[in-house]
Order: sequence, then C-alpha cells, then structure tokens
Amino acid sequence: MKDRPGHDLRYAIDSSKLQNELGWSPIPDFADGLEKTVDWYLTNTKWLDRVLSGDYSKYYDLMYTGR
Repeated sequence: MKDRPGHDLRYAIDSSKLQNELGWSPIPDFADGLEKTVDWYLTNTKWLDRVLSGDYSKYYDLMYTGR
C-alpha cells in the first residue's frame, strides 16, 4: 500500500532546543519510563485482556456508530 505524500514514516521529537535553551529534561528517563510502562501492563492485566480480546471495539461501535 502506498503511503500518502508527506506522511512521516516515523514520529520522533527532537527536544534538544528545550533542553539547551530552557534546561528541560524528560522525566522519567527512557529506561525508567519503559520499566514503569511494562510494570503497568503487568499490573493491569484485566485491562489488557479486554483490549486484546477486542471487547473495547463494542464500546466504540456503540458510541460512534450507534450499533
């Protein structure tokens, strides 16, 4: 399938200007954020099971198509 013109193949943020000019830094750092994300999914298996089962699509069908 051909991608639409001008569409980014990936999305990335260059935060160097924020860091250099404003002293901003992402919190948490990538490794800690990744660990917290994995932990969240492991702790919330009921939510994940509903997403993987497709049950969430019933909600969207009801809310957005009235079916």
